[in-house]
Amino acid sequence: MTNIKGPAIFLAQFMGDTAPFNSLSSICAWAKSLGFVGVQIPSWDPRCIDLQKAAESKTYADEIKGIVNAAGLEITELSTHLQGQLVAVNPAYDALFDGFAPENLRNNPAARTEWAVQQLKYAARASQNLGLNAHATFSGALLWHTVYPWPQRPAGLVETGFTELAKRWLPILNTFDENGVDLCYEIHPGEDLHDGVTYEMFLKKVNNHSRANLLYDPSHFVLQCLDYLSYIDIYHERIKMFHVKDAEFNPSGKQGVYGGYQNWIDRSGRFRSLGDGQVDFKSIFSKLAAYNYKGWAVMEWECAIKHPEVGAKEGAIFIKNNIIKVTEKAFDDFASTGSNEEFNRSILGIH
Repeated sequence: MTNIKGPAIFLAQFMGDTAPFNSLSSICAWAKSLGFVGVQIPSWDPRCIDLQKAAESKTYADEIKGIVNAAGLEITELSTHLQGQLVAVNPAYDALFDGFAPENLRNNPAARTEWAVQQLKYAARASQNLGLNAHATFSGALLWHTVYPWPQRPAGLVETGFTELAKRWLPILNTFDENGVDLCYEIHPGEDLHDGVTYEMFLKKVNNHSRANLLYDPSHFVLQCLDYLSYIDIYHERIKMFHVKDAEFNPSGKQGVYGGYQNWIDRSGRFRSLGDGQVDFKSIFSKLAAYNYKGWAVMEWECAIKHPEVGAKEGAIFIKNNIIKVTEKAFDDFASTGSNEEFNRSILGIH
């Protein structure tokens, strides 16, 4: 078994226009002061990184790494959640997702997709230049508007959708493989990969590609009423990243999983700061340790109630207290009788 690395923090929700959140160096100093030892970097934020430059220049990548290391931290992974979303967008969502792309690409879905694919390929090379072995992203979605089967889906629609999704991602997965980096899809509502079944459908379409792996975030499964502990048992060999995020689901006579079009604060299912929700993190950390998870435990803050800086401060302590220092010896070693093949055979009556 291996000790899980951490605590680390995903910087996306904390970046801002005022210090210490407006530059990589200052936000890293802030994270370090709270007790974090790693940072996950949003690759779309120019205050953190120039993704293309990091892909094309090892010198620049070393400079970024140096800024983080100077604060006493490590880079855990890069993230392309926003760009990954744009690899596959159903036309119904064009206007809503156009804001994720550069302004000159808006109202041009084909150019937007081409840009997103290139961004992912940059991320593979940038990750290699930074010495990273895993990367976080979203799958995008062609089928999400049909997630509830009414009206009845036309025969073959889902098959066609996943065939196209795989076609778009296979060249990206191959680029990640060439760079020795695991591409980890965050299984998430709004994506075509939103639970175990859809992940398996995609995996089959990409020929069980060795780089098509998982970012495990139990909060999204709480909101779907999915067994997030059994999920680890099923998919532990593919789990290469871990977002430590809490959530709660409190259905009522008026509202359930779909949320009634309410804002986050008023939804039955909502994200919470670490320790304030319903996720059984003791069992999660135990299972990941038992399955020899070798990655980072990265806090992602998305709470509609608690202040983010308070959530971050408490989150560093929460993760540190939940990481299990794995044992290097069996508890009953004191009673060991040693190893002797002849003795073992005699116990079994083998002559």
